[in-house]
Amino acid sequence: MQQSGAAAGRGCTLCPLLGVLFFQGVYIVLSLEIKTDALVRGYVGENIKLKCTFKSTSSITDKLTIDWTYRRPSSSRTESIFHYQSFQYPSTAGTFRDRVSWVGDVYKGDASISISNPTMKDNGTFSCAVKNPPDVHHNIPVTELRVTERAVVVVLLLVRMGRKSAGLKKRSKSGYQKSSIEVSDDTDQEEGHCMTKLCVRCAECLDSDYEETY
Repeated sequence: MQQSGAAAGRGCTLCPLLGVLFFQGVYIVLSLEIKTDALVRGYVGENIKLKCTFKSTSSITDKLTIDWTYRRPSSSRTESIFHYQSFQYPSTAGTFRDRVSWVGDVYKGDASISISNPTMKDNGTFSCAVKNPPDVHHNIPVTELRVTERAVVVVLLLVRMGRKSAGLKKRSKSGYQKSSIEVSDDTDQEEGHCMTKLCVRCAECLDSDYEETY
C-alpha cells in the first residue's frame, strides 16, 4: 500500500508488531519471521550454539538460503561466516575458518550453527538472514556473543563472597561481643555456606551480574 505526504513521513509505529516493513513510502508485509537469542554466553574452548529459527509462508525449496554474518565490537565491518543453499558452505577463511558447523534443519525451520574452540576474541554480534523465495522480506535479528574463562569466573565469585563475608563480620562488631567459641562456630558456618553457594552458582553458570563485572 503506497503512502504519501505527511502520512508516509510518520511511518508506522505498530509495523514491527504487525510483521510489516515500511520502506520508501511502501508498507511491505513480512512473509518471513526470524528469531534468535539476543544474548548467548559461552566459555573458552567449549562449543557454542547460535540458535536461529524461522517461519515462512512458502514451502521450503532448494532456493532457500541462509547467511550468517559476524561483526566485531566497535566495528562496522561484517564478515560472512556461513552460507547454506541445499548444501553447507562454512567459511574457509577469516576469523571462523573451519570452526563453524551446521546444526540446523531447514524443514523444521531451524537455521542454527555451532562454533568450536571459541575464544574471547570471538565476542561480537552475529546476524542470521533467511530467504525462501518468494518469501524474502524479513526482520534482521542480532545475537550478541560473550565468551569468558571459567577460571576467571570462579575467582570473581570468590572475591565477591570474600567481600560479603567481610561486610558481615564488620556489622557484627557493632553489636554484642560473642565468645571465642561462638565466633569460631559462626565462621565455620559462614565458610561452609559460602562454599555451598559457590558450587550452586557455578552449576547455574552464573548470572549476568558477575559477567558484567568481568
